[in-house]
Amino acid sequence: MESIPAGVEVVIAPSALHIEHVKALLRPEVGIAIQDVHFKAALGAYTGSHAVEQVKELGIPSVLVGHSERRTIWKETDIETAQKTAAVLEAGLKAIVCIGETLTEREADQTMAVCVRQLTAVADLVKPEQWANIVVAYEPVWAIGTGKVATKEQAQEVHAKLREFIAGKVGKDVADALRIVYGGSVTAASAPSLIAEADIDGFLVGGASLKPEFVQIILSAATKV
Repeated sequence: MESIPAGVEVVIAPSALHIEHVKALLRPEVGIAIQDVHFKAALGAYTGSHAVEQVKELGIPSVLVGHSERRTIWKETDIETAQKTAAVLEAGLKAIVCIGETLTEREADQTMAVCVRQLTAVADLVKPEQWANIVVAYEPVWAIGTGKVATKEQAQEVHAKLREFIAGKVGKDVADALRIVYGGSVTAASAPSLIAEADIDGFLVGGASLKPEFVQIILSAATKV
């Protein structure tokens, strides 16, 4: 790909061990994010964690917060994700806030209850004007790394309800401007139909980001501009 399409933002979130190396290799128009931070701005005795101020010092502008693996494997709570988000925003960085339900929760018709609960924790700690620096990533846990993708109708329904929730909780202007992206085994084949939906603004790409088809996914996002 000769250049990133106008109006499309691409952000890469590599392992923290490789982030400086990857950052040095990226073309200027490609952004970079770290996969997690500690909610303390200045790090104390939290061996193995990354403080927000350390991330800022390294010139990393964005942070992935609340990824499903942090929530399910490391048992990160909603309030911990919200605290991380608030710390990231207070430092002047951008937050990609991940939310989503497990298969058990979806089968119990708890999708929106889970997503709203997770977003409410964030909204309770974040100022309305700070939402301009948030991207919400809806990633149904049951579709991550499984090859299963939510249908465009399933994804659109959740995205629309999330935007409606933010409109009521924070404000319509915030909701209208908020980018809500979909994550969950996105591929070059599924991306075009997903991005065509009214409330799907982009993608949080997993395994496909390591394959040539990542270029096709990026190009599909250009149709939204």
